[in-house]
Amino acid sequence: MEKTRLGVSVAVFGAFIYAAAIFGGYTASTILVGYVLLMESNEWLKKTAVKALATLALFSFLSLLVGLIPDAFGVISSLLRTFGLTVSFSFITDIFNVLSRVVSLLEDLVFAGLIFKSLNQGTIKIPVVDGIVEKYM
Repeated sequence: MEKTRLGVSVAVFGAFIYAAAIFGGYTASTILVGYVLLMESNEWLKKTAVKALATLALFSFLSLLVGLIPDAFGVISSLLRTFGLTVSFSFITDIFNVLSRVVSLLEDLVFAGLIFKSLNQGTIKIPVVDGIVEKYM
């Protein structure tokens, strides 16, 4: 079993990186990815670290896209109210709130799967993220 410079197995450290991404966000992830890229030599661990950060960015981007639609309808509604028209887009907002929760649930499930797969130095294929990691690593 290969160990990191910190004395922890590579697989456990990979799982920790995914856990830090989902629970700690960008600050914790960036610190851990920086450490791994600068100090560790294991290629699987380096790809895992970059994949954790890229996966976090992907889900942040999806959340941003889903959140833009109700915001746009809110702007339109406010603009119309300025001219004395009352229009409600609550149905559309409710639909996108559900979509936002689905994205959040999907994020949790993907990271849980990645955490458990990384304990055996495995991974789950995420086509967009894996393409980015392979292209730039």
